[in-house]
Amino acid sequence: MEGREAEAAGGVLVFAVNGERFEVSGVDPSTTLLEFLRTRTRFKSVKLGCGEGGCGACVVLLSRYDPELDRVEDITASSCLTLLCSVNRCSITTTEGLGNSKDGFHPIHQRFSSFHASQCGFCTPGMCMSLYGALVNAEKTDRPEPSPGFSKLSVFESEKAIAGNLCRCTGYRPIADACKSFAADVDLEDLGLNSFWRKGDSEEFKMSRLPPYCRKEEKCTFPEFLKKELESPTLLDTKRYDWYTPTTVEDLRCLLETDGTSNTSLVKLVAGNTGMGYYKEAKRWEKYIDLRNIPELAIVKTDETGIEFGTTVTISKAIEALREQSKCMSSTGGGMIFRKTADHMEKIASGFIRNTASLGGNLVMAQRFHFPSDIATVLLAVDSRVTVMSGPKQERLTLEEFLERSPLDSKSVLLSIKIPTWHLRRSTASKATKRLLFETFRAAPRPLGNALPYLNAAFLAEVSVSEALHEITINNCRLAFGAYGTQHAIRARKVEEILTGRALSLNVLKEAIEVVKATIVADYGTRDPAYRSSLAVGFVFKFLSPLVESRAKTVGNSLNGYKSAISAGEPNLTQDHGEFEDSQISSLLSSSSQAVELNKEYYPVGEPIKKSEAAIQASGEAVYVDDIPSPANCLHGAFIYSTKPLARVKGMRIPSSVPSNSVSSIISFRDIPDDGQNVGSRTIFGFEPLFADEVVHCAGQPIALVVADTQKHADMAADSALVDYDVENIEMPILSLEEAVERSSFFEVPSFLYPSEVGDISKGMAEADNKILSAKIELGSQYYFYMENQTALAVPDEDNCIVVYSSSQCPEYAHSTIASCLGILEHNVRVITRRVGGGFGGKAIRAMPVAAACALAAHKLQHPVRSYLNRKTDMIMAGGRHPMKITYSVGFKSNGKITALRLDILVNGGLSADISPVMPLNIVGAIKKYDWGALSFDIKVCKTNHISKSAMRAPGEVQGTFIAEAVIEHVASALSMNVDSVRNINLHSHSSLSLFYKHSAGEPHEYTVPAIWTKLALSSNLDQRIEMVKEFNGCSLWKKRGISRVPIVFEVSLKVTPGKVSILNDGSVVVEVGGIEIGQGLWTKVKQMVAFALSSVRCDGTTEILKKIRVIQADTLSLIQGGFTAGSTTSEASCQAVRVCCDILVQRLSPLKNSLQEQMGSVTWEVLVGQAYNQSINLSASTYFAPELDSMHYLNYGAAVSEVEIDLLTGETRILRVDIIYDCGKSLNPAIDLGQIEGAFVQGLGFFMLEEYLTNSEGLVVADGTWTYKIPTLDTIPKEFNVEILNSGHHQKRVLSSKASGEPPLLLAVSIHCAARAAIKEARKQLLSWSGHEGSDSIFQLGVPATMPVVKGLCGLNSVESYLDWRLGKEQEV
Repeated sequence: MEGREAEAAGGVLVFAVNGERFEVSGVDPSTTLLEFLRTRTRFKSVKLGCGEGGCGACVVLLSRYDPELDRVEDITASSCLTLLCSVNRCSITTTEGLGNSKDGFHPIHQRFSSFHASQCGFCTPGMCMSLYGALVNAEKTDRPEPSPGFSKLSVFESEKAIAGNLCRCTGYRPIADACKSFAADVDLEDLGLNSFWRKGDSEEFKMSRLPPYCRKEEKCTFPEFLKKELESPTLLDTKRYDWYTPTTVEDLRCLLETDGTSNTSLVKLVAGNTGMGYYKEAKRWEKYIDLRNIPELAIVKTDETGIEFGTTVTISKAIEALREQSKCMSSTGGGMIFRKTADHMEKIASGFIRNTASLGGNLVMAQRFHFPSDIATVLLAVDSRVTVMSGPKQERLTLEEFLERSPLDSKSVLLSIKIPTWHLRRSTASKATKRLLFETFRAAPRPLGNALPYLNAAFLAEVSVSEALHEITINNCRLAFGAYGTQHAIRARKVEEILTGRALSLNVLKEAIEVVKATIVADYGTRDPAYRSSLAVGFVFKFLSPLVESRAKTVGNSLNGYKSAISAGEPNLTQDHGEFEDSQISSLLSSSSQAVELNKEYYPVGEPIKKSEAAIQASGEAVYVDDIPSPANCLHGAFIYSTKPLARVKGMRIPSSVPSNSVSSIISFRDIPDDGQNVGSRTIFGFEPLFADEVVHCAGQPIALVVADTQKHADMAADSALVDYDVENIEMPILSLEEAVERSSFFEVPSFLYPSEVGDISKGMAEADNKILSAKIELGSQYYFYMENQTALAVPDEDNCIVVYSSSQCPEYAHSTIASCLGILEHNVRVITRRVGGGFGGKAIRAMPVAAACALAAHKLQHPVRSYLNRKTDMIMAGGRHPMKITYSVGFKSNGKITALRLDILVNGGLSADISPVMPLNIVGAIKKYDWGALSFDIKVCKTNHISKSAMRAPGEVQGTFIAEAVIEHVASALSMNVDSVRNINLHSHSSLSLFYKHSAGEPHEYTVPAIWTKLALSSNLDQRIEMVKEFNGCSLWKKRGISRVPIVFEVSLKVTPGKVSILNDGSVVVEVGGIEIGQGLWTKVKQMVAFALSSVRCDGTTEILKKIRVIQADTLSLIQGGFTAGSTTSEASCQAVRVCCDILVQRLSPLKNSLQEQMGSVTWEVLVGQAYNQSINLSASTYFAPELDSMHYLNYGAAVSEVEIDLLTGETRILRVDIIYDCGKSLNPAIDLGQIEGAFVQGLGFFMLEEYLTNSEGLVVADGTWTYKIPTLDTIPKEFNVEILNSGHHQKRVLSSKASGEPPLLLAVSIHCAARAAIKEARKQLLSWSGHEGSDSIFQLGVPATMPVVKGLCGLNSVESYLDWRLGKEQEV
């Protein structure tokens, strides 16, 4: 070892970033690549979204050169988990390295922007790099050369490339189209709306417009100068970096042995470091040992006995090796096992994690920390072996022995894993045909991975088929289960014993399943334990049932009209499981249509031009708050928050494990100036304290801000802070709505905000033929999951002033909050917001405390202070959507017409009022979409000891629309009527609409729901598909489909909004508006409006003026009274404000233009502006647009048809198709509105089907990261997604006849929930028929979100057992 260390002496860390050489002479070995790139280079495109490897915002291309093979290996990697020292002599490419605005954008950037695939843009650089990595590696294959302009990627590969990347804005469809545009097998006609061509253009024209992709012209991913660096010693100097790089197993053993410390030594073995994403390591390691330079640990060795993998072999390389080996072997024996093992591994994590995560690391996490590993389960089933080194001893163990032994100590290392080759055992005595069967299973929220499973399993069996005896016998089997809430994967030996040597039959299958239920039992405290056991039963049934069915004799009408999963006859031992079989995927998404009607009347308003900043968002040049370079002596803040709902804070301290010299201060309520107030946010309803005082009032409430020299140290200090709580003589917290009612803990709702009831409820109930009384439903919360976490930067300025850069939807309110907190005049505060990386309401009120805390710390310390909340802290402090409980009573006629609806609603507002008092108005506004006859309600907004709930996209309205649909569904079930008929009969006429929406119903011709309702039925082929769904459900035992059509009526209000337009000397135009660009395309629409309005001056060159317009950042001292960017109407209000400004400027310029025309004949825009400057004409105009009262409120309309398919064995819901028609009036920009419609719908899909924002018993959020909170991904959105933007003509009181699109379409996602309910209803009818109870099912409520456990629970946790009992009963009858 001494010689080796001597050789490494002087070794420095050298690597390249985008072709530039970086040499780092010393660095903390815990530094990640992302941390270095963001703090020590100018390359800021890598974004910190989660710090867990779960979102893809930080993806880079990592390239390594092998001088022996003269080959460059290129992989995508998550830079938030990649340690900087591990990239020694590597090359890193970020999206800046592909192209930029100065040197020219890369085709990826151009296509992303022109396919409208970037909204807030925070996720876009990572998306681009994931696609780029796929393109680079596809070009290395020996596939045929594609047509010019395309790559060797297939459509499926291009989609899969970004399957692990999260986006909260777009709904993914346009991103998928941008990626597919590179695929060799793409049909350009299948791609959606873009700026290159229009539907119907010729193929030649499309190709001429599409920016060509040419791999030969791509930059080299590994620069030549770095290859020369490999000629010098590459091992790092251990004294500089505390980073050890052994090159043999013996070196490694010596390093571990000479450590001289106990088994709890702070030594970290490094391969891919991806485990850090799951186990957030707070402790500081004294020594890092990089295992990747030990050849023995990186080998892939194949022979006739199997494949052996060194422990550092990545999952991606293991998949590749398994696939290659399977091609050389029998497709029904060992080759089949290798192939299916590889297929399962590809569902683990995401590509950019598999590329760096090691096989051994995954198994060690399973063994040492009980990580719910898929790999451990699959390898256990195939009798894999491992080699472990403990000191000088090396042991060969079965994987089962390895998993069951005590956790590996720090001196033990897993060296290798061997997967054996399986062969059929030959037997001359028996004439039976033998086969090997192998299947793997996993049930997880996301089909393609990037989600931990509820349960995984792998089954291997050798079976014999006896034609003479007409039976299939299991000779031996291995059944492995894991991830179900136990310490590690296990073999179900008792089940194996029951099956081994037995001829398969329904009785044997039933017997085995009973033992499975008794065996697969989750540990205490595991969520959904019964569901997980049910999954195990379902997987065993799915594995064995086709074999039983294939030998079953046809028995009269025993299947009761259903087709068998496998027809009688020859056994299909290649395991084509009929309806169980997942068909070979050729594409994640089908061709989808986007129908828009272009409006040329107000050109360029109405044109589907691309978002103005989309290209620089893709190239990483767009600057977000955390991208602003830190000023000199900048400090960093992190919140210490309460973990108790109500307690006295006796004290707090930072433990010694945090470097004491790194923490500068702890800012609390005691540091607020004497003239200041403890205020962190404010609305018209009151304020919320910035910090708790002596008493904390909810879990998640900020107690203090730790200020340190780096964000990492601040986070470490805040994370490890020890808070001493005391609950003596403290009253019990209010943690439920019932407790709030009992203690009369309510927020006051001003009378002008409380909605009016409609009609006479008593009369309506009296007219009813039927009544449903006191039915109950419950709705949970939802987290914003903006990709950019809460962030702010505060910089002290001269004369007691302060400048704050905030990612905020309402800088004006942040401005006044900061001034109040600091006790200074508002003219001493300046808040600047350029763009926001996703908001959805969460960057409004909830962003203020972050800005205020940074400002307070900067004010006190007289240093710049910035903070970027980590995802966990953000999720704990965010609040999110309002949970609520609803009780309703409804009266209705026998034909389904509802005559009266009574509602009692309890809303959980949390600790402070925030915007909660508007909830009753919003809830009722959405409920009123149907004609209820009479509508009565009592809505209480409860004050509880939960973190304050706040506005989230369509706050109240999304809950209101669900309540309305739940009532409709309930009525239809009670009457055994088609639910679509019940909806239809309760749609508004214009007269009833005017009764329910007194001030916003508009003119009769503006009410488009009836027309949309009819048109959608035709365009979606609704009637035909309803019959097809019935036919499918009649033929399919274990999958059921449902289809649902749902309308929306959504009331919005225009807000007062400032605007300012200034024309500069060269004719360029600068624009300021109160609205904030949060991804909704506000700046683009504003630019279009300015171009349209200024063109009315009618001089030469104004048709090109759009290119001369720039919208600049919001500055609260430059443009005051900016208000909130919220409520869907800020874009149109901002457009109207600048239109008024432009009209003023045109009035000023017109006399001069007329005069110049008389003199010159023709006047260009530049000449006109130049002369105006010469004549001292004021070319800056500002306004404060205030809508007229009679046009302030209006209604938005739309409808959706959704079709889903549910799996009765797992509860998985697949969204097969969605058709939407949405009334945008005359769209200001159809491309942007289309993006808003699709993005909102998918966010609604998350609320209704996927996202669980869970808390513990004390109200502390526990769904606090990407591992536990699942937003929609590319593989969970509708497979076919058709949207039509209805141009409903002239609306006199609207801004150029336009209507809002930001929030209303989110409500349409309830159609998916309703379709799932319809499918579940069919499953329950079938379940009843198996138990001999024909006819209608009992009425049920489908919870929100309708996750897999919820759906499976309603379909029957014991459905397999019921089916087997039914089948056995039928056999006995015969």
